[in-house]
Amino acid sequence: MDLPDVHFHEHGARYKHLIEMANRHPPVRTAVVHPVDEVSLAGAISAAHAGLIEPVLVGPRVKILEAARAVDLDLGDYQILDVPHSHAAAAKGVELVRVGNAGILMKGSLHTDELMSEVVRADTGLRTERRISHAFVMDVPTYPKPLMITDAAINIYPDLMAKRDIVQNAIELAQTIGTEQPKVAILSAVETVTPKLQATMDAAALCKMADRGQITDGLLDGPLAFDNAISKQAAKTKGIHSEVAGDADILLVPDLEAGNMTAKQLQYLAEAETAGLVLGARVPIVLTSRADGALARMTSCALAVLHANRKRKL
Repeated sequence: MDLPDVHFHEHGARYKHLIEMANRHPPVRTAVVHPVDEVSLAGAISAAHAGLIEPVLVGPRVKILEAARAVDLDLGDYQILDVPHSHAAAAKGVELVRVGNAGILMKGSLHTDELMSEVVRADTGLRTERRISHAFVMDVPTYPKPLMITDAAINIYPDLMAKRDIVQNAIELAQTIGTEQPKVAILSAVETVTPKLQATMDAAALCKMADRGQITDGLLDGPLAFDNAISKQAAKTKGIHSEVAGDADILLVPDLEAGNMTAKQLQYLAEAETAGLVLGARVPIVLTSRADGALARMTSCALAVLHANRKRKL
């Protein structure tokens, strides 16, 4: 008789562990940009109540107070920096980081492009020598550990050198949450290198770059199809012998569309929780979505706190 598979998984347990890790650090002063709707404002204040951040609310004061009243939220003594509109809020939030008055930047109720355009400005932004990228940190019930997917939010069609930075950013975030040598699976549709698929050529080059020290502290393998990246049985069936195959910590996707689809499929078909962070800037940036639940928002703040403290020590 065929018996059903049973998976024992406490919903959000891995995220709760990350929040506990972040609580060991003092709250980080955080510029919350344009939190003028109930969801973004409540998310920031909840993270403050949890002891993760010290929010500075940047936006039109009247709209922020209206959003607080709509959900009966007490803003207490939290600082509000009054600016006329979302664009001014983005500029002011970035300025707070540049002058050292904030260690985290957090998106409120404005378009991602509007915030990121201020972040990447050459003269007044928060760029470093590293390419800016985004990484999801997912809690998938059927996978034995946190799974990172990058980049599914910032870089649309990254070239080889952009992928190098995306990988390095993700490796450093994985180390932040306790994985000393993250295993990076470089995804494509096939496992063999062919000039017909650029993703396979990039995968081969990235692995050699890791051999030469151009990518550090991670264990890379690719190209790998999604099944061999996360399933040891699939890798074995296809004759793939690799320390990464079937045990990946990080999935490097070929482009934004593939990453976005992969993350959302896991979220909606596998009941995965989704948190994430923008990396490669002077400080971590929390990009929350209106669809994010309370736990995902809290975990994104926890990731930012942990990463900000790691960067401060380096």
